[in-house]
Amino acid sequence: MSVSLEVSEYVAVVRLDKPPVNAVDRETRRRLIEVFDEISERTDIRVAILTGTGKYFCSGADLKDRPDPDKAGDFLGHNRLTRETGNAIRECAKPVIAAVNGPALGAGFGLMAACDIFLASEDASFAMPEINVGLAGGVSMLRTMVGRSFTRRMFYTGMRVKAAELYRRGVLDEVVPAEQLLPLAMEIAKEIASKAPLAVAYAKQAANMMDLMPQRDGYRVEQNITMALSKTEDAQEARKAFLEKRQPVYKGR
Repeated sequence: MSVSLEVSEYVAVVRLDKPPVNAVDRETRRRLIEVFDEISERTDIRVAILTGTGKYFCSGADLKDRPDPDKAGDFLGHNRLTRETGNAIRECAKPVIAAVNGPALGAGFGLMAACDIFLASEDASFAMPEINVGLAGGVSMLRTMVGRSFTRRMFYTGMRVKAAELYRRGVLDEVVPAEQLLPLAMEIAKEIASKAPLAVAYAKQAANMMDLMPQRDGYRVEQNITMALSKTEDAQEARKAFLEKRQPVYKGR
């Protein structure tokens, strides 16, 4: 199977597992949608980590799996599946941490961009190299992450950028040696998983909405969310546990 799922202590580890380069084909896209939809609804999962096996995070779309221009509807179906793969990650009800263990190119960069928190190993690299194979794409992902000029430079040239450079530009949250990458992702995931599940789910929803809304409107939405959360059992338990100086026990309601 091209994507694996492991769950432990409320944390799901999703691995792109299509050696040697974890290229994304139709089967991988369908599997990713299936996995992240499952994660959204499982009560034993509160956070997800997306990473790759081997030396690659994801080398991008599998060129051997390109749509057939002579087959009616093939491109439309391919494009829809590609969009929905990113949406399944972006709209997942649980936060998703990208642990980029190696090159993340093209569609691989897109998978990372759909996550909430970006971590990378020191030997990771990033590119939108569509131009190298006579294609175009990636501005919609790059423009929210790096500046206008650098976005166009990457887009027009297909240049590969090292993790340290994206960290310097404020895109990556942390860059660590390869052996520390998954432990760091697990540490952050477990910290998030220790919070009230409903609060985290609403926080994820709010974060996605805030990306699309003016600050004034967005803060009003967040206030309404806070009001709704304050009426839940978990919120009452969180406040009580804080005052009693103990660990809270959440029921997800």
